[in-house]
Amino acid sequence: MNFASDNWAGAAPEILEAIAKANEGAAPSYGGDPFTEKAKARIAEIFEKDCAVYFVATGGAANGLALSVMTPPYGMILCHEESHVQMDECAGPEFFTGGAKLLPIAGDSGKLTPHAVKKTLAGFPLRPPHGAPATVLSLTQGTECGTVYSASELKALCDTAHEAGLSVHLDGARFANAVAATGASPAELSWKAGVDALCFGGTKNGCIAAEAVIFFDPAKAADFEFRRKRAGHLWSKMRFIAAQFEAYLENDLWLRLASHANEKAKILSSGLVAIEGVEVSYATEINEVFVCFPDGVAEKLREQGATFYPWITPGDPANGRLQRLICSYRTSDEDIDIFLASVKKTIG
Repeated sequence: MNFASDNWAGAAPEILEAIAKANEGAAPSYGGDPFTEKAKARIAEIFEKDCAVYFVATGGAANGLALSVMTPPYGMILCHEESHVQMDECAGPEFFTGGAKLLPIAGDSGKLTPHAVKKTLAGFPLRPPHGAPATVLSLTQGTECGTVYSASELKALCDTAHEAGLSVHLDGARFANAVAATGASPAELSWKAGVDALCFGGTKNGCIAAEAVIFFDPAKAADFEFRRKRAGHLWSKMRFIAAQFEAYLENDLWLRLASHANEKAKILSSGLVAIEGVEVSYATEINEVFVCFPDGVAEKLREQGATFYPWITPGDPANGRLQRLICSYRTSDEDIDIFLASVKKTIG
């Protein structure tokens, strides 16, 4: 009954095979290998655009380093109050940017709206040298609440940001889940909507340590390669990250893995809704389910071996009662059936 996180799932067999293949023989270091070249070409093909691609091992490094070239240290990054860059990266974005200010914005179901962004900007007018200038809008796709922005919603937000002189950063730790859920193309959910930089994650979806920072205008990558090196995130054996991406993107493996996780989350969500006393708080659009159990039930389920986390954030709509359950590419119908049976038995 493991619904703790998609990070808990191991690597997909195809990913392990790719790493083993990359381990044969010698290859140039620091990204000068054929695996890195092929992976970058495949990313450009999938996104239908020549772009600058940089591989790193963690999502935190991807977000922090991407933002570091999108804002000066005295700039201001607008983000959702529940976003990963705000809540879960131990001030990493502030560290990598040299002190840029994060400005959290409230929004229903983990999503921002053009109105909320405009209202926030209106409250922080340019006041040089006293006020930090707004420089970046950071969005998350899929969101921390398991919802997704449609291509049109994303474009409206990007248009709002660009009209105000802001660049747009997209945290795509679960970008695969969003693409699978919407049916939109990777291009439609990124640069065609106006996204300037995407942190494209693989780690939560069957890879071991594989994240790509993509700048859709290579000129905007600026000094990213130097920042990555200085921060200690330039892998000498880069081929082991690149090989994961090569396998991840081959024959749409990334979308098949994400679709499975999304499908199982919908089954789990539907099963929980059908149990009297259980409330699902957000629409289940990707692989995350947010639920409120009757008092004491969550604790009893954990005592029975179930793993899932409480979800307490500034936007918490349930006063501390909310629980987050996540499905992965490995979640089975049996896993769900056993958990739902335990919930029913516990509630009585």
